[in-house]
Amino acid sequence: QVQLVESEGGSVQAGGSLRLSCQASGYTHNRYCMGWFRQAPGKEREGVATIGEYTWYADYVLGRAAISRDSAKHTLYLQMNSLKPEDTALYYCAVSTTQRLYCSEKSAYNYWGQGTQVTVSS
Repeated sequence: QVQLVESEGGSVQAGGSLRLSCQASGYTHNRYCMGWFRQAPGKEREGVATIGEYTWYADYVLGRAAISRDSAKHTLYLQMNSLKPEDTALYYCAVSTTQRLYCSEKSAYNYWGQGTQVTVSS
């Protein structure tokens, strides 16, 4: 019943910024986990930033990323600044209808977006 639609990512130069969005239909967050994950070629999908009862950021984006949500628009955002080539990945949004804690864990989520490509050139 929950469907997630992500915005297009994009290509930026190192040091640039992007904002990703994810619109969730059939979903009211109710403080449940919502988050952004990314997967680079040949690597595991990993958490970038999540929000639930707490807000969490991966160490590699500390000071460079901000997660937010607009309840009225049913939309989750990820603002990324000072982008680095190693940020290049397919970015996925995800929401949970079961968990409010441990939101940095992939297992907390039961709905996933289609993924959007972010490419950062040096």
